[in-house]
Amino acid sequence: MDDLEAKKKLNNVSGVENIEKARDKGEELLNRRVSEVNDKLRKYMPHTIQSTILVAFTVVSFTLLLILGLMLYTLFARRMRNGTIEATQQIMEQSVVNLEDYLVSMRRISDAMYYDVIKNADLERDSVDNEMNIIYEAHKDNLVSLSLFMQDGTLVSASPISSLKSDLRVTDQKWFTSAFEKMENLHFSTPHVENLFLDPAFKYSWVISLSRVVELTENGSPSLGVLLVDMNYSTIKQMMERINTDSTGQYIYLTDSSGNIIYHPKQMQINYEIIKENNINNAHYADGIHDEVFGGEKRQVIVDSISYTGWKMIAVLPEKAYQIDISNMRFLVILLIACGFLIMIFINKMISSRISRPLNLLNKSIRNMENGDIYPEDIYVGGTREVEHLGKTLRHSLGRINQLMDDIVIEQEEKRKTEMDALQSQINPHFLYNTLDSIVWMIEGEKNKDAVFMVTQLASLFRISLSRGKNIIPVEQEMRHAENYMNIQKVRYKNNFKVTFDVQEEVKAFATIKLIVQPILENAIYYGVGDMDPDDEGEIIITARFVPYGDETYLSNGDYNTSKKTDDGKNGLNTVTSAEMDENNISLGDIYIEVKDNGFGMPPEVCENLLNDSEGTKRPQKHGSGVGLVNVHRRIKLRFGEQYGLKVESEPDEGTCITIHIPAVPFNEENQKLLESGHYKSLRNKSTHAASSDS
Repeated sequence: MDDLEAKKKLNNVSGVENIEKARDKGEELLNRRVSEVNDKLRKYMPHTIQSTILVAFTVVSFTLLLILGLMLYTLFARRMRNGTIEATQQIMEQSVVNLEDYLVSMRRISDAMYYDVIKNADLERDSVDNEMNIIYEAHKDNLVSLSLFMQDGTLVSASPISSLKSDLRVTDQKWFTSAFEKMENLHFSTPHVENLFLDPAFKYSWVISLSRVVELTENGSPSLGVLLVDMNYSTIKQMMERINTDSTGQYIYLTDSSGNIIYHPKQMQINYEIIKENNINNAHYADGIHDEVFGGEKRQVIVDSISYTGWKMIAVLPEKAYQIDISNMRFLVILLIACGFLIMIFINKMISSRISRPLNLLNKSIRNMENGDIYPEDIYVGGTREVEHLGKTLRHSLGRINQLMDDIVIEQEEKRKTEMDALQSQINPHFLYNTLDSIVWMIEGEKNKDAVFMVTQLASLFRISLSRGKNIIPVEQEMRHAENYMNIQKVRYKNNFKVTFDVQEEVKAFATIKLIVQPILENAIYYGVGDMDPDDEGEIIITARFVPYGDETYLSNGDYNTSKKTDDGKNGLNTVTSAEMDENNISLGDIYIEVKDNGFGMPPEVCENLLNDSEGTKRPQKHGSGVGLVNVHRRIKLRFGEQYGLKVESEPDEGTCITIHIPAVPFNEENQKLLESGHYKSLRNKSTHAASSDS
């Protein structure tokens, strides 16, 4: 028993664990589905202020228009329904009046015949034929016949004159019996075919019989009889047809007090039971408007009684009778909503644009600020008070940031200048000592011309090195400084190597940092051709060219294709004409100064670390130790940006190529001041704005 209970408990625990696992799995699946739905919804959510405002205004406008449209539709539909009912009632009222006038005229004929003729005549000696004919002729358009019968059914007189059918029992006729049933009233029959007389003129004539009991006198003795006035049914039919011209499904028909149909526009269909009519119930309705469902269709019934007869004029308005007008109204309301919606979208777009435009302009200013392509005064300030305040605050912040950055640049420049001065203080004495030693050697050897040449080159070298304390000089002066340096070094190395300068003439007018070529030439001599045998024909080639942006000589990775032949047939950089270098366009390009030697070269690991200024970097262990190259590389990046600097390519026993990459900036007093103060970004923005305005 204990084992059984333990198994049961174990099964219960397992069941609970399975339920919990299923619940956890269901929750995980549900959360995943909810996350997917949220991700899909997030794609359709507006992402800008303008779109958010536009969507919000549009939704509110559409909701209001929809509510207004539904209210208008309901109001107009109710009014149209009531208007249709009122119009039908007016038609019925007028028709009832016309029909009552007609029936009254028939009653007057009956009264004239009775009170003016029959009551004043003694049938034994007087004839009523002439008077009856006169009355008939006066009203024959609305009459079929006038006739007078004795109580036993004997014909006394008829107009027009005719004989009764021999097999006809007058006393069995409905109009005859009804007259005696209600002797004090006039009786109007339902439409029927005239079948009393033999005269063919009466054959198949539809009539409504007006019968009444009259008092006859014969030989002074009173007796009873029946006066029959057969009205022409076509007159009533024409009246009813004139008011049954509606094509929407509504119709008007006529019944007696018991519901027997006197006229119906669909009489044939009713007779053949194609359709049914609720005439019995309708006839018992009180005068007014009634709602009913007949044949599965909702409809409204309007009832109006006709005096003297008990007849009922009944109008039937099925639901579809309103549908055409309501459908037209529905279309009109939808059209109005659509037009209103389009107008509201246009207005909402204008409003959202007006609200969001200042924010978009401010956002554009922020994006330009992120890219570093904007001055504080270019930041948008306008719009509402809040946006204007944001713009002013942002403008002030950017101005402060720029000021701090300028301070940092100046501080770093001073630091680099100090480093450079320290470097020059180390290099110049050694270089000067060796050069002066060479000059002394020339003088002692009575090589006066060579000594004069060396002194001239040395003086020019130091003159350019000083440059009145300026760090920015024309490329022309930098190249002259390099030539002076190489002329001195060639003498010192006894012309063991050859030096070639290939400088594009137009490049000389651009600005550059002072003393960036000389350390590279020193590197080419010390690590390249300086220790080569004269028979190895060592050579250093210095090339300088301007390359506009988008030039085909660029490689896909942004490196310059030095193996491409230029227009003048030389290796290296493309040439441009002076006409292409106006002050707005030249800053849209670059200057490449290439120093190439065919010396010993360097292994890849040394070449890779040559520009690395971190401690412990592996460099060639010779005179310069590569400090000059690192200094040049850092100075260029600090002055012009990270995309500029040096590039070193070298292969052992093949030689080394070092390329200086700087932006093309025309050398003039304004640009020199800006570059000296570290504001190359200002020059770049000015050039970009000028190029944009030209395009």
